[in-house]
Amino acid sequence: MTSSAQYTLFAGGYAAADQPGIHTFDYDVVTGQLTPRSSFTGIANPSFLVLHPNGRWLFAVSETGLGDGGEHGAVWAFDIIRRSPTFRPINHQSTRGDWPCHLQIDATGRWIVASNYGSGDVALFPILENGALGEMTEFVQHHGHGPNSARQEGPHAHSATLTPDNRFAIVADLGIDQLLIYAFNGKTGKLEQNALIQTRPGAGPRHVAFHPDGQRLYVANELDSTVTVYDYDVSNGTLQELQTLDTLPPGAPENIVADIHVSASGQRVYVSNRGHNSVAVYAVEPDGQLARLAIPSCGGKWPRNFTLAPDGRFMLVANEHSNEIAVLPVLEGTTELGEPVARAAAPRPTCLQFASG
Repeated sequence: MTSSAQYTLFAGGYAAADQPGIHTFDYDVVTGQLTPRSSFTGIANPSFLVLHPNGRWLFAVSETGLGDGGEHGAVWAFDIIRRSPTFRPINHQSTRGDWPCHLQIDATGRWIVASNYGSGDVALFPILENGALGEMTEFVQHHGHGPNSARQEGPHAHSATLTPDNRFAIVADLGIDQLLIYAFNGKTGKLEQNALIQTRPGAGPRHVAFHPDGQRLYVANELDSTVTVYDYDVSNGTLQELQTLDTLPPGAPENIVADIHVSASGQRVYVSNRGHNSVAVYAVEPDGQLARLAIPSCGGKWPRNFTLAPDGRFMLVANEHSNEIAVLPVLEGTTELGEPVARAAAPRPTCLQFASG
């Protein structure tokens, strides 16, 4: 944080290794304005970022693969010098799979899990005391396919999310229409399959988000443009489907869903639509199920990922095809999201992360 009214925003995206791929901005919590600060060159396609809870280390995927005629993907670790802010690479580790697209750090800050979209597998690494990535402790390969021959010819692990109690990892595999639930051993860094949830054929589960109470899970289904609500049983790490809703109005153009987030209050769920170029907004009912309220514009084209500002007053959207980040005011109870109050140029942005505190 550079002043009492500013935070640092990190933006990752698609870029060649010799082009800037990670960018930082000062974010003003009062106005929503973004001021460019610095960038980092040296990684191919740092399309997903995650900040360590200590605020000192940043981790990024390098979304590459053998299918591109290159190498397996990787996870990079960085020291952050916050006053600049600048980045100092610590080390990197191969994910032993293609096109890693998602990262999550466990609740202890000692482990990080990467999802390889292209090859349909997940990898787990320890985070060492100096922020470096240790040797891989687990690698799990998925198998199968789905009904969509163009997108589901094989497994495509799109995200791995640790449950709030840090006991399980839920992997959303778009290619096989499954949520695979693994028991997570926080001492050894191992995963053991606990349960398997089959989604609707062709749904293509992509990202998931827990309600703050830890009892409901919301899943963004990329291929059929829906969101599904599950009851999460904390006693055994299983899911029970409760509800599925569309993210689009009738007659909408071709679309694929991207990101999903729950407001800190637990009163709203947001899902981004690529193609319709919008964000579907849902009210959370007392039983955790959803009621769609509005589908306002995302303020650009192809909203890949988005994030809510620390105080919840603004939503920041990484609009990949319009090469910019749009800042939208959150207006609960009216239009839900307003017109952009600020924009910042960023080449092919795909992931946004606020610095803590």
